[in-house]
Amino acid sequence: MNRRVILIAAIGAIIFSSIFLIVKIVQNKGGGGKMPLSSSAEAKKMYKEAVALKESRKLDEAKNLYQKILTEYPNAGNMENIQKELEDVNMKLIYSNTPSPKAVVHEIQSGDSLAKLASKYGTTVNLIKRSNNIKSDTIHVGQKLRIWTGKFSIFVDKSQNILILKSDGEVVKVYHVSTGVNNSTPVGTFKIISKLIDPVWFNKGVVVPPESPENVLGSRWMGFDLAGYGIHGTIEPETIGQQITAGCVRMRNEEVEELYDLIPMSTEVTVVD
Repeated sequence: MNRRVILIAAIGAIIFSSIFLIVKIVQNKGGGGKMPLSSSAEAKKMYKEAVALKESRKLDEAKNLYQKILTEYPNAGNMENIQKELEDVNMKLIYSNTPSPKAVVHEIQSGDSLAKLASKYGTTVNLIKRSNNIKSDTIHVGQKLRIWTGKFSIFVDKSQNILILKSDGEVVKVYHVSTGVNNSTPVGTFKIISKLIDPVWFNKGVVVPPESPENVLGSRWMGFDLAGYGIHGTIEPETIGQQITAGCVRMRNEEVEELYDLIPMSTEVTVVD
């Protein structure tokens, strides 16, 4: 009987836990694996409650409820949409000025700068600016800024071609990526030691400028502490999901730009087979 995977979803663990699960939801043609009606009804009820909480900006409560559905009712229908809803809530918690256990409010003192604050709290200038709707780098004494303090990390699963962004061990978002052909993406734990916007590509001694249609790095580069390897964008978005690169982790440009703005230097990256 033919089967196809309809979703590879990363699920943040229940509150107070740092464990994450990678759940494969498999659709079996011809049926099978159906939930009892009572469980299905309960999952639908919880989903409606989660949507209402999200719409009323009670984001932490909505997040916890979405996580509960995914962990307690893995055979419920609509799991891909539920996972996307959870990811959307997670990103809203990071970007918005909504109160969160993983955010602090910092009152600007004399001598403060966005760069100093980013270094102090282990975040990025771009994330501070977006969370507080700041357009320039100018800040003022007495100004109060909401700053995300959750520690980001990255997990790459080569066999599934997915990249998982985590904050304090909880899954935030899952991205589909491309990895190296012939198992060429190295496995292990690395750190981000360089970040570049519109990177130049050095191809066998030839300098390929950012604006060139031949520059395979796309719009962003985040380099590992292993020379020549990193996470970057692409000029070939149709290749995402394949093991096709020279060893780097390749993302869609709009997604690598999102990741770039979130993660600071020294972010840990774990790559597994």
